[in-house]
Amino acid sequence: MTAQPEHHAEELIPRPERTITALKAALAVVAPDRLPEMQTEQAEAITKAIDSDTLAPLRGFLLRWAVVVEIERCPETAFKLRRAEYLMQVAEDPDESRRQALTAAEIVRAAYRTLGA
Repeated sequence: MTAQPEHHAEELIPRPERTITALKAALAVVAPDRLPEMQTEQAEAITKAIDSDTLAPLRGFLLRWAVVVEIERCPETAFKLRRAEYLMQVAEDPDESRRQALTAAEIVRAAYRTLGA
């Protein structure tokens, strides 16, 4: 069984465009506590883009935050991810920890696939 993002009436907001402005506005709704993290990463991406004279760091930044929003805009998917991450950390059995890590990774991979990445 693979973990797919939930895309139906459970969505908090429509999928935003992959722009800094749209992603920031979406994050303010679905996970406002993560806005400072996004701001920090945006500044780092801009610095890397300037230093490397390429837009690749900015494209990576936008994709990463599009994935975060994709997961967070679907409460059930976000809950499953947080649960898997938590259980991975607290599992006493290494096999259980690996299973939870795989579950979390599949949720993230599914979001990337949904976004065409």
